[in-house]
Amino acid sequence: MISLVENDITIEEYKYLRSKVGWNMLSDKQSESALSNSIYNVKALDDDGNIIGMGRIVGDGAVICYIQDLIVVPEAQGKRVGSMIIDRLIEYVKSIKEDGTTMMLCLMCAKGREPFYEKHDFIARPTSDLGPGMIQYIR
Repeated sequence: MISLVENDITIEEYKYLRSKVGWNMLSDKQSESALSNSIYNVKALDDDGNIIGMGRIVGDGAVICYIQDLIVVPEAQGKRVGSMIIDRLIEYVKSIKEDGTTMMLCLMCAKGREPFYEKHDFIARPTSDLGPGMIQYIR
């Protein structure tokens, strides 16, 4: 049975998960800053207590939040781990939203992953009202 643990991801776990999916390696300082500056994070553990996934929320917590670093190790992909994580992230954002207001929850996904996020009610951009998302790499 998969268990979810809130706000308890170590630098080593974060770097391990990033390496498992082929993402850029981060320094310990970058990793620590990323985790400590997150509003919320959650990790998924397998039956043996091994980390198999994580996700985190960044943003201002009032007007806009972003789902960042939704990672599931390849061996656990397709087993609803990602859905468990994203559902918990969405639940958290709903819990901090001020009554009577609207908060944007955004993300950038890897090419080809759009159907996964659409199943969780995200809208692919661009649309007739929204332009495309954009990025700049600062090196």
